[in-house]
Amino acid sequence: MKKKTLVPLIVFLLGICLASLVVYKTDTHEKEQSRTTAQLNVTTYGERIKNEITNGIEITDVLKQLLISENGEINQFDTIAENIMSDSVESVQLAPAGIVTDIYPAEGNETGKIDLIHDKDRGEISIYARDHHTIVTQGPFELKQGGYGIAVRNPVYLKDENGQEYFWGFTIVILRVPDIFSDATSALSKFGYEYSLSKTDNPWSDHYKVVYQSDRQLTNPVSYDFTIGEENWKFEVTPENGWENNTLIAVISVFFIAITLLLAVLTRVWLVSKENKNKFQILAHTDSLTGIYNRYGFDELAEQMITKNPEAKFVAVLLDIDDFKFVNDIYGHVYGDNALKSLADSMKAFFPSGALLGRNGGDEFVILLKDYSYDDVKEKLQQFTMAPKTFSYKGKEHQFYISLGYAEYPTFASNRSQLMRCADAALYEIKLHGKNGCMAYKEGLELRVRKQLGFAFKDISENLPGAFIIYRADKEDDELFYANQEFLHMAGYKDMDELFRLTKKSFRNLIREDEQKKIEASIWEQIDNGNENDYIHFHLRRADESYLSVLDHGRIVESQQYGKVFYVLFMDWEDMNNHYSEKFSG
Repeated sequence: MKKKTLVPLIVFLLGICLASLVVYKTDTHEKEQSRTTAQLNVTTYGERIKNEITNGIEITDVLKQLLISENGEINQFDTIAENIMSDSVESVQLAPAGIVTDIYPAEGNETGKIDLIHDKDRGEISIYARDHHTIVTQGPFELKQGGYGIAVRNPVYLKDENGQEYFWGFTIVILRVPDIFSDATSALSKFGYEYSLSKTDNPWSDHYKVVYQSDRQLTNPVSYDFTIGEENWKFEVTPENGWENNTLIAVISVFFIAITLLLAVLTRVWLVSKENKNKFQILAHTDSLTGIYNRYGFDELAEQMITKNPEAKFVAVLLDIDDFKFVNDIYGHVYGDNALKSLADSMKAFFPSGALLGRNGGDEFVILLKDYSYDDVKEKLQQFTMAPKTFSYKGKEHQFYISLGYAEYPTFASNRSQLMRCADAALYEIKLHGKNGCMAYKEGLELRVRKQLGFAFKDISENLPGAFIIYRADKEDDELFYANQEFLHMAGYKDMDELFRLTKKSFRNLIREDEQKKIEASIWEQIDNGNENDYIHFHLRRADESYLSVLDHGRIVESQQYGKVFYVLFMDWEDMNNHYSEKFSG
């Protein structure tokens, strides 16, 4: 009875604690999200309000520049003011020596012609602007025409005959409030925010005065501060319904009893999920075929090992199966997988338990040996490379071979990725020298290998003195892979993209339609009879749908990447006939 009472009580108390924690966390998270969103909005629209006010101030800058350029004179002031007015501007004014003499529009603004310097409400801030060479804003104040406005006064200074600067007066613009920033405040209202815009009374004061605000009082608002001239502005917003998501909190609170009852189940689900997560992490780092690390798992652990042991020596090994595609093509992918598993098993058996083993993908494997140098591994890696390796096919063992390259850290590399590149360069050096071998990286090897590989492609294919293409050697799928510039020029194609598009990447579409079956049959008859595709004469379709009489001389080749392919040279029949007519006639 005691156990039956205590366990439900504990579950109930844990449920209440969990529900309380969830409610608290949810409420905190929702508030943070609301404040983050509100901060983005107040910053965005605060910056927009600042820009709108600044745009109004720019009107005073325009007048200021005109006055400076005309040495204090502005002709046709009304015309200029009319052109620079906007919907949010109440009036534009000039105040030489601080006395307002020109106002546009004049109608309704007659009382605005005052002496700013000596005015009791405007004098102190106007004198400050004059003496401190700074723009000032004043307001909001009620306009005679209705509504409210903010006065922007921009002091203007000229130079006399002696080059001495003197105060000319003010250029002034009266901005309508809230018209000047109505777009921003309207958008915030649609988004469900209350807002308030305020500014310091004057440049020397820290007291803020509200310029414009929505109807409701703001609670714990977020704000965006900006400065215009030497006056500080503050734009604040808060959600209309407050920062709390009361509906969500109510829903969570209502269901806390259900959470309490399900707490035991959820605990078990959590434990099972944690166990599965660990399994998934292992699977995410492990190659499912071979049981060793995959590329992601190997790279992560190798990086950790090298980072934690910067003073230690490491040897990185890259190896792959020679002509692995041949294994797949001849015996099938299932037996290709058997070869990969056999290689991984031999790695596990041969290398010490502390070695980090991985499969990069395909038939490429990688090994990292800690506290080993070139001298320590040279003989071992040679032994491993030359050790017999087999896979079983229909009860019979078939041998395969590997190529292996390795590099030492920190002798030739300062980090893991550089170490792997060096090992890769050594591996490719072996490939260039006939495969089935083992080689250590040496200084400059990577650059030399790249030069050799780059030379083979660029110099041989692009600078070959003849038209040249490569396509798949398959009776059903004769996909075009490559054409050099000489061929594109001969056939009138701008580039390979146009060639692929117009031929649909098919070799037979380069042959005149009435010759296609005959030519294809001739090519494959020669191949089936043991010949390597002797010269074939046909009409080649050009890009403009015309035809060119050509000789085709091809050879079938086994490509690691694409399987059997044709390498084909083309010669212009008429050109050959013109130059070698005697041989042709014979």
